[in-house]
Amino acid sequence: MESLFSSFGFRTLWTPELIVPLVLIGVLYFYVITKLRKSFSGSQPVKLRQKVYFLLGLFALYLGWGSPLYVAGHLMITFHMTQMVFSYIVATPLLLLGIPKWVYEAGIRRFHSPFSARITKIVWNPIMALFLFNGLFSVYHVPFVFDTLMQSAVLHSLYQYFLFVTSIMMWWFMLAPIPNKVQLSDLRRIGYIFANGILITPACALIIFAGQPLYETYTNPSVWATVMSFCLPAGATVPLSLFNGPDSFIFLETRMDQQLAGVLMKIMQELAYGFTIGYVFKQWLSKEKQQDGVLTISDIPTMK
Repeated sequence: MESLFSSFGFRTLWTPELIVPLVLIGVLYFYVITKLRKSFSGSQPVKLRQKVYFLLGLFALYLGWGSPLYVAGHLMITFHMTQMVFSYIVATPLLLLGIPKWVYEAGIRRFHSPFSARITKIVWNPIMALFLFNGLFSVYHVPFVFDTLMQSAVLHSLYQYFLFVTSIMMWWFMLAPIPNKVQLSDLRRIGYIFANGILITPACALIIFAGQPLYETYTNPSVWATVMSFCLPAGATVPLSLFNGPDSFIFLETRMDQQLAGVLMKIMQELAYGFTIGYVFKQWLSKEKQQDGVLTISDIPTMK
């Protein structure tokens, strides 16, 4: 770890160009929920819990897209997978939960039209979200695609942003931040969460059970140097000693690193989805108690 911090400067390690927009988003969030709140129909004070969720979501996104993890992720795929966990498994649900319901409702009213309703019906639906996110995640980890994206800063950034948007879609249908707008019953939401867990498994299995290292980004010095150059200011020299020299940051054999990355993603995904199932059950029980007073077995809806 010392070799990482001694080899790179502040800008490379801490990504200030990401810190600034995230701070601005945080400032805008607090401005909307405090100064502008009364201009929203049906607005209520935002709970402390939601404010904490949103701030933690911004911090998780920073860890996923910047911070020293960004550089470390170019050296070991375990750190790269940790970035993905923070970006799409941690940050997205926290941000969605941190935004108050009346902001969502105001946005829907503002942009609602017959045309947008038709587009939303096609694009913003649980099946599309299910296959888009998991499909993009799986394709990303195909060795040729991964190495190609990692060697193009523009393509990698575009793919990253698109993956983030599809993760918002996926988590939207799992969390249902606006209950009266959800397209799935509580029972189907639980099935939807299980389906997401199943569809992400092949990509994790590919990484875990491959008989050899899959990615040239972590095995070919010339490819690695090209990828690493995107982390550095223009004209800076790539520190090759970090890859295979005496100051090498890599502390695991490449295949073991790859296996650990796959296991990490699967475990973190299972934990996150497990907590989400508990969240759905809590919502379900709360609604049943409001409607009937006491939940009984006969109250549990059946699949249609």
